[in-house]
Amino acid sequence: MRLFNLLANLFPFWVLTCSGLALVYPHWFTWFSGTMIVWGLAAIMIGMGITLSFQDFRRVARMPRQVLIGVIAHFSIMPLLGWSIAQGLALEPQLAVGLILVACCPCGTASNVVSYIARADVALSVLMTLCSTFAAVVMTPLLTKWLAGAYVTVDAWSLFVNTLQVVALPVLLGMLLNRYTPRLVSAVTPVAPFVSVIFIALICASVIGANADTVRTSALKLLSAVALLHLGGFALGYAMARMLKLQERTCRTISIEVGMQNSGLGAVLARASFPQMALAPVPSAISASFHSIIGSLLAAWWRLRPADSDARELAIEAAVESDAA
Repeated sequence: MRLFNLLANLFPFWVLTCSGLALVYPHWFTWFSGTMIVWGLAAIMIGMGITLSFQDFRRVARMPRQVLIGVIAHFSIMPLLGWSIAQGLALEPQLAVGLILVACCPCGTASNVVSYIARADVALSVLMTLCSTFAAVVMTPLLTKWLAGAYVTVDAWSLFVNTLQVVALPVLLGMLLNRYTPRLVSAVTPVAPFVSVIFIALICASVIGANADTVRTSALKLLSAVALLHLGGFALGYAMARMLKLQERTCRTISIEVGMQNSGLGAVLARASFPQMALAPVPSAISASFHSIIGSLLAAWWRLRPADSDARELAIEAAVESDAA
């Protein structure tokens, strides 16, 4: 089981390696396409769902302020950043739409692992990921239509249905499995994170492989846009939390949750909702590598610099939650 945990923690390595190979040997990954990508994302979301229980919704009620701030920060900072960067760098419409779409996606599931490595608040990270994932069913279509509408006609209803199918339903299925088939869940839980990592790597590599020539010719502008999106997300997420005078561990958690997107979801939605724009999924594929690498480096830095008042903050948070209960 430790081996699977180690392999899952190497998430940035697998995504970066597969994406790099896809640029040189596209045919190694382009076989993973069409409905296979949709089913791959479904497996990822079910894997997330089996780690959650309906009890988690009660936990949200005990710390609503932190969760609400984090979710609002995520769906305000990232979409506006995505739109601003697309405008500022004058991205071609297909790449602009793809960047805005991934910026409007919910928190990435890898953020929970990064929060753990960074010694941030893992429980809060899980709750924020859960809430932003369900909020995305409505927020992602609305924000994408609003911000990407200048580039292409956005069918918000179609995007809503696609998001519902590939996010809410698989997560709910995972939660039901957790509740009613505990033995099965117990058996698959140790390997589920690594399986999710493999599917994310395959989705990203498939997208990059299918557009390898364009990625190579637009590399500088495309990589710059995605890097700015995630660097800005991590920085502004942390700054907003500090301005609201939240505790250091909470600030770090919100920074990670804002900066890391569900890039696999972005790639699938781009393919399903903008079939006429072959390049729209590419920013999502690049995003998966960038947010993982930046998040991992930031987590390693914070792990070496634990908050001076971690113990005191933990005691305060426990007392607050106890009073709320």
